[in-house]
Amino acid sequence: MGKSKKSKARGGGDDLIDSSDADSVGSSSTALSDLSISYATEHVNSQEFVLDKYIDALYEKRGSTREAALVKLVDAFESFMLHGLVENRYATLLSQFNNSVKKGSTKEFFLASHAIGLLAITLGAGNSSHEIMEESHPQLCRVLQAWSDASKMIPALDCLAVITFVGATDLAETESSLKAMWDVIHPKSGSNVGTVRKPRPPVLAAAVSAWTFLLTTVGSWRINTDSWKEPIAFLSTLLEADDRAVRMAAGEALVLCFELNLLDVSSCEDGDVNTGGTGGSKNKLFLDMQALKAKISGLASNLSAEAGGKGADKKNLTDQRDLFQRILDFVKYGDCPEESIKIAGKRDVLRVSSWSELIQLNFLKRFLGKGFLKHVQENGLLQDIFDIKVDKTETLSSTDKKIFRSEEEKERALRLNKERRLAQVRKNAVMLDE
Repeated sequence: MGKSKKSKARGGGDDLIDSSDADSVGSSSTALSDLSISYATEHVNSQEFVLDKYIDALYEKRGSTREAALVKLVDAFESFMLHGLVENRYATLLSQFNNSVKKGSTKEFFLASHAIGLLAITLGAGNSSHEIMEESHPQLCRVLQAWSDASKMIPALDCLAVITFVGATDLAETESSLKAMWDVIHPKSGSNVGTVRKPRPPVLAAAVSAWTFLLTTVGSWRINTDSWKEPIAFLSTLLEADDRAVRMAAGEALVLCFELNLLDVSSCEDGDVNTGGTGGSKNKLFLDMQALKAKISGLASNLSAEAGGKGADKKNLTDQRDLFQRILDFVKYGDCPEESIKIAGKRDVLRVSSWSELIQLNFLKRFLGKGFLKHVQENGLLQDIFDIKVDKTETLSSTDKKIFRSEEEKERALRLNKERRLAQVRKNAVMLDE
């Protein structure tokens, strides 16, 4: 599968910088190597100097210069755990990232929105990430409402999902983002012309994926099942979409609804379900949900055994069959998905055993790209999400291990010296008594 323009923008980025941009950014063209050296030798001042060069470049008027700096910043956020460097600079970084979101080109928008999400993940849950969400949410929602550029809508959806996932502190904030995403998935008729806008398949798949990722956070809420009948019914129609990515995204959304018991009327209290005040409405809802379950199970069964046909993408077809077979096993038998990823050492493994966890894992892996393992090893947010503990010595480079061992040896020597002095004191005390 060839690299898209977006994957290039997220990569090393040297192909995005021409010779004139290199002069503008200055030493930023070698900043990642500088950053690696500074990490290995623990020269904090050098790290700060490199980061400040990136920030300075974001103030430049030339869009290509800002793009070059954003490429390097995204790469640095993915390659290193920068919490200590950005916790006192996040407001400045956020301001410049949002300026690029508002005024930049499509390429600059993609890089800046991705950087905002990476900044939130780096800082973790707390006041800083909540501020990131509050500052960025309105502009991202405006992009989704405008429907002006599909290549902007996809990164806006991803960014909105991540900053809400990390920064939201109450149900209302999460619901606001879920609604903005759902308006892309299932838009209503325009007020003026009476036509329904339909998202292109890549945008629709991205919107369903982002919505599902954020829905994983609602497990502890008491949910009115009646309010979910329409969304679940619409998602079931997407299982018959022509685009395979849309079908797979819809399948993940629906199996999460099963896991959260959104189709289970009996799991809700009468007051939650029976909005009409009569038993008849509850019975009708129960029958409607049973019919939906049967429809979803039937479609999942068909998709798990879909024939390839001439010219079919075999890898994606295999992925679809595997996904819907796992969905079918969960819906019919309650079999939960299980996956594990080796993090670093022999004992350090990330394990998931529910659809909520698996959806979170896959979304964050995709968003963090090459930086996923680095963040799992060193980022407390991801370690809390997946309940993992990492043996720190397994994740260190050879240089860092030498530093770590040297510090251990120093501590051991100091401890032994202290023990010897205490032993000598005791010995002297005994001799004085005699």
